[in-house]
Amino acid sequence: MAAIGNRGTVTEAPGFDPDADVQTLRGAMKGTGTDEAAVTQVIAHRTIAQRQRIKEAYKQSVGKDLADDLSSELSGNFRSVVLGLLMLAPVYDAYELQTAMKGAGTEEACLIDILASRSNDEIKTINDFYKKQHDQSLEDAVCGDTSGMFQRVLVSLLTAGRDESDKADEAQAVIDAKEIYEAGEARWGTDEVKFLTVLCVRNRNHLIRVFEEYQKISGRDIEDSIKREMSGCLEEVFLAIVKCLRNKPAFFAERLYKSMKGLGTTDSVLIRIMVARAEIDMLDIKAQFLKMYGKTLYSFIKGDTSGDYRKILLDLCGGE
Repeated sequence: MAAIGNRGTVTEAPGFDPDADVQTLRGAMKGTGTDEAAVTQVIAHRTIAQRQRIKEAYKQSVGKDLADDLSSELSGNFRSVVLGLLMLAPVYDAYELQTAMKGAGTEEACLIDILASRSNDEIKTINDFYKKQHDQSLEDAVCGDTSGMFQRVLVSLLTAGRDESDKADEAQAVIDAKEIYEAGEARWGTDEVKFLTVLCVRNRNHLIRVFEEYQKISGRDIEDSIKREMSGCLEEVFLAIVKCLRNKPAFFAERLYKSMKGLGTTDSVLIRIMVARAEIDMLDIKAQFLKMYGKTLYSFIKGDTSGDYRKILLDLCGGE
């Protein structure tokens, strides 16, 4: 029943009793109206594994699906958070990807956020769940919805083939840095395939060395060069890959900040990160947020949301 990571704000509830939780949830949905606070009290304070036990116990005692019942009782962003929390992590990722691609237009930010930040094993599991659910591979879906070099980067990430060892090959790091430099800053036009080959295939430690060498050769940070050489979704996905390799919690902190700063809130991004990272690395994301922006993530969420939606997000954030 443990959490899927060890740096999350959501941890195993002590004295866990799925049957008692089922009673609480049934009580919250009885009669007219719903007791959203009771739903939050249970759902936001259990691990994903514990929520699966609650779902089983609910089906056993009521003969109905908990997610279906909550879906018809709740609405808006609050409902999106609750339903996301009830899913296994790869199921939630697969669901988000599918939602990002269905209908007209594509939410590219979702494809980038998920595929640039997940491990090989996570991506393999997402692929499996997607295929089971939709009778179509995630790769086919992505290819039907994207194009050009951006599509090729996503397809490469979907193969889940990144080297995950931790050895950095010094000589190769110099060659890789030189090749990226020659493919971009040093020529007219950009050979994006070279960037793809290095950024999507090499392991993290090796790439950190490549970025150091790149700085020496070009006098620029790799992120600055990507911004100068690329644009649109391709620029976004390469930047996300580099940022996730350097410091994943900082990448998510920046995404959260941008989802809330200025006018309006990009709720899809805010919800996706709060739900997906709550029991993995939310503590680190909060620390990075404070370091980068001088304000707490808690205060940002509090000022940018309202009602039961605000309450459940603040619970997932886990206090100041």
